Amino acid sequence: MKKLVFILPFLIFFGLINTQESFAQEINTDEDSNAWKSPDDDILKILYAPQLPRTSTSPASTHMILTDPIYYPSLSELAGPMLKLAGTRVNPKNNYYHGRHGGTSPRIITVKDGKTVPINIPKDAEVISTDWTVDGERFALSVGFEDRIELWLGDISGRVEKVSGIILNPLMDQAVKWLPNQEQILIRNINNRGAVPKEPSIPNGPMILEDAGASARSTYEARNLLETSYDDDLFSYYTQCELVIYDTKSKKSQVIGPSASYMSADVSPDGKYLLVERLKKPWSHEVAWWRFANDAEVWDLKGKLIKTVVNQPIANEVPIHGVITGPRNVSWQPTAPHTLFWTEALDGGNPVAEVEYRDRLMSWEAPFNNKPNEVFKAEHRIQGTMWGQKDGMLMVYQRERMKRWRYVWLLDVNKGSSKLWFDLDENDRYNDPGYPLFTQLDNGKYVFKVEDGSIYFRGSGGSEDGDRPFVDQRDIETGQTQRIFRSEKDKYQYFIDFAADSNTFIMSSESTTEVPNLYLATFGETIVADAGESTKTITKHPITTFKDPSPELRQIENKIVKYQRNDGVELSFQLLLPPGYTEGTRLPTVVYAYPLEYSGGKTAGQVRGSSNRFMRIYGPSHKYFLMRGYAVLDNTAMPMIGDPETVYDTFVPQLVADAEAAVTKAIDMGIADPDRIGIIGHSHGGLMVANLLAHSNLFAAGIARSGSYNKTNQPYGFQGERRSLFEATQSYIDCSPTFFADKVNEPILIIHGNDDSNPGTLTFQSEVFYEAVRGSGGTARLVLLPFEDHGYRAKESIEHVLWEQINWFDKYVKNRDTKVLEKTNTEKP
Repeated sequence: MKKLVFILPFLIFFGLINTQESFAQEINTDEDSNAWKSPDDDILKILYAPQLPRTSTSPASTHMILTDPIYYPSLSELAGPMLKLAGTRVNPKNNYYHGRHGGTSPRIITVKDGKTVPINIPKDAEVISTDWTVDGERFALSVGFEDRIELWLGDISGRVEKVSGIILNPLMDQAVKWLPNQEQILIRNINNRGAVPKEPSIPNGPMILEDAGASARSTYEARNLLETSYDDDLFSYYTQCELVIYDTKSKKSQVIGPSASYMSADVSPDGKYLLVERLKKPWSHEVAWWRFANDAEVWDLKGKLIKTVVNQPIANEVPIHGVITGPRNVSWQPTAPHTLFWTEALDGGNPVAEVEYRDRLMSWEAPFNNKPNEVFKAEHRIQGTMWGQKDGMLMVYQRERMKRWRYVWLLDVNKGSSKLWFDLDENDRYNDPGYPLFTQLDNGKYVFKVEDGSIYFRGSGGSEDGDRPFVDQRDIETGQTQRIFRSEKDKYQYFIDFAADSNTFIMSSESTTEVPNLYLATFGETIVADAGESTKTITKHPITTFKDPSPELRQIENKIVKYQRNDGVELSFQLLLPPGYTEGTRLPTVVYAYPLEYSGGKTAGQVRGSSNRFMRIYGPSHKYFLMRGYAVLDNTAMPMIGDPETVYDTFVPQLVADAEAAVTKAIDMGIADPDRIGIIGHSHGGLMVANLLAHSNLFAAGIARSGSYNKTNQPYGFQGERRSLFEATQSYIDCSPTFFADKVNEPILIIHGNDDSNPGTLTFQSEVFYEAVRGSGGTARLVLLPFEDHGYRAKESIEHVLWEQINWFDKYVKNRDTKVLEKTNTEKP
């Protein structure tokens, strides 16, 4: 087939004004028409089955707020007003992120007995976020409407009321924060900002960018940027807000400081100071808002300037994979009354600079009469810091770029001591200790939980049998661990939070046949256990009793399969078999994968995911092929192994070797029909699909979604590639299937959002690649989805993509023409 399929906006219009009945008739037209299509009713039933609710647990873990998530907005919503403002997409109607939703039907559930009480907000409203007081007795709700976001306050009885005169602005920072006294709230309020700026009838001038003598810089964040002076005005308008302290007892408000574009605002732990970061004009047309010039200042709670911490200039020359110079991540130490902490680069922000120390930690205590104090120097880049419940305890995460190695240091900033606590390959899932469990102090600040000389860690529990989440107690002095929780072998269970004390906790439990539900669990006696298993017995009783929304999916078989690549690297995939499968029957098969980079084969071969999850299918998933009699190889390992600096020199040969190993295993098992195997991938997975069709004969057809097919359009690095186009020209070309489009002699379906903001996968990449395949005599179909970004969200888009995918593989994989088979089996260099 050599036909270009554009789903044009005027067709959207007709689809939207039709009734449901006429729409259903239109979507069943033939495949060559430019109309919206929809899969069969059994697929739609699964797609629109009720989803499990979202939960927000109180700090005391005595209550939870549940809401029903909103999936798949209508295309008319996506087609509505949307502003691209310096790295983010804004809905001008409600001053919120475009296309983002909260949850409906909020209700409070009591953990100990499961009693449920509704929270009565207007029917046309949704809960955007929930912010609890530390005692778990009260909460603040950000409640979204079509044209605004309001503040509502409530308590665990279910009583709620709207706070009058407040319209929230959640752009750039959390809109609602409880003060340490837990009686007042810091609010980002929209107030008296006047009319929306009017767009000029003609631009004020051309779009101009100029630079001289600059070095290569990071461009990954360069999406949805400002382009005109009118965009500048819109950014100022929609990010502007005033900071307000609202007293929940007196119900009085106090405005602090002027209206401005505030990046963040946070009250000190003792409640005396306010750390404010606000953006400074002029706005840049080259970087996103978080790289704009800004001031970090400390005020008192009346808005009086106490100290300017940093005047950060525009960060438009950040090196590739680098960081800004000067203070970054400025924040309060939660266990001190009013001490600031931040990180500073010692290498000019350049990850390839040869220096003894790459970063340092700094502190500065109010009222800032003395100079900032250097707390710690890091040999490698600091990626994160976490404060402990014990005063002065700080955990510092460093990353060594060349080895992809993680180092975790434990500091006592009061004593000035530090030690390397543990380190590991960042890709080592089997030995990953996880991350600390957090708790809240009385002042509302989050810290990791410390008890009896140990720190609690929670991890995903990667193993040869798949993920088995765990909780450990890691001794601070010795580093030795005691495992107090681990998922049962035939289930998927994970720890949510401690409840009334450290002996009770909330957990989730599910299996292939058991719906995920929440349980209140209690630790029992200590037992002798095998290595890696829990040393505590556990009893539990249900908090929730959610029902199975899609019983038909329980007939799907699911297991992890291991095998080897031709060089001995251990690999795996998750084998999914359709309902009613008869052993020994060869099936049309779909391979789904996403390439990842590794420094060594030991970690590349580790199993990912779990075969004990309760299957739910969302969006345009490849798993729907199971309902059409296909086998699916899910989470198929596609590792790129080698030196991080040069691994992409062997990208294509490794892809082919990975895919060949997976296909061979599925064939040898008697599952896959060797002549009826298709491959599908999204984003970097789309690049994978195109390269495998160009450089191998393993697949009957492919589906590439939102991919990038010419890496020379990203001259300063892509994915894990660290070199520039000018340093590794041949590698850039070899990874780019557009240069080998004449070798793609298997049918390929190319799908892309028509408004993809990802700099590496702009929509034109698919258009050019389609034309290259088509012009070379290949069989290709291009589907561009109006108003969609890198991922697809609209109801109409999801349904259409499912129809396209099933129709494509039914035609070119399941019911493959033997004449096509002869054509695609020609040898490829």
